Amino acid sequence: MTTDLEGLLRPAVQDAPPYPPKMMQLANGHTLVVRPVERDEITTLLDYVQPLIRIERDFYDIVAARVFAELLGQYVNRMQDQYILIGQIDGELAAIVNGRTLSPGIGVSLHTLAFRRGLRIGAHAFAAKMEYHMDYLNHKEVMIVAESPIGFRRFLIEYNLEKRPNVIHELGGVPSYALTRETFEKARATLVVGRRPVPKALLDKARAEILPPSDPPTMAEDLLAASRSMYDSTGSALRGLRSKPKGEVK
Repeated sequence: MTTDLEGLLRPAVQDAPPYPPKMMQLANGHTLVVRPVERDEITTLLDYVQPLIRIERDFYDIVAARVFAELLGQYVNRMQDQYILIGQIDGELAAIVNGRTLSPGIGVSLHTLAFRRGLRIGAHAFAAKMEYHMDYLNHKEVMIVAESPIGFRRFLIEYNLEKRPNVIHELGGVPSYALTRETFEKARATLVVGRRPVPKALLDKARAEILPPSDPPTMAEDLLAASRSMYDSTGSALRGLRSKPKGEVK
């Protein structure tokens, strides 16, 4: 009976072409490897995402909370047709991106979570997943929303996405924006970078172990300086301070 019920709870997952790993050189000379993850690697990702749920800065908290749920959903077989890609620098986790197929020809972008700032890692990882949607999953459109001003500028404006006012994204928030194939092709030359194949030694190092981020996002020194407070006069940027266990506040 338990086995039969589990079969009812699991979504039907369609076969999807694999994402071929690629690499790109960053502005600081380091190499970023973007690759898909295996199911047994998800628990490691959960460990690295969980601390960011308490980072009330640039909306890392809500993005991390949702990414954690999506990763966990994939691990326990409760997400339909989701893919997960990661970016690594010398094995170190630098980014997680994910999305899924909604229906034939239509994709959904879920999240882009960067663990290092200032090197356009998030932008490169986002471009990699749009490449996956268009070139490998053969989607005609990808539905996208943003949870932060940074994400809105970096993805919705930079790609000149089309509004879809009648399409409500599954993440909620504002109605969807769409990356069409035509828009993607216009952006490809300037925004989609990298080359294949990844040298075996470099790819083997990435697959051997997902090392923890060496410089993950942290809370702003002055919580009211968190970008959210610029748009919120209620002082909710102090939620992180209030939520700390008694005795931790200094």
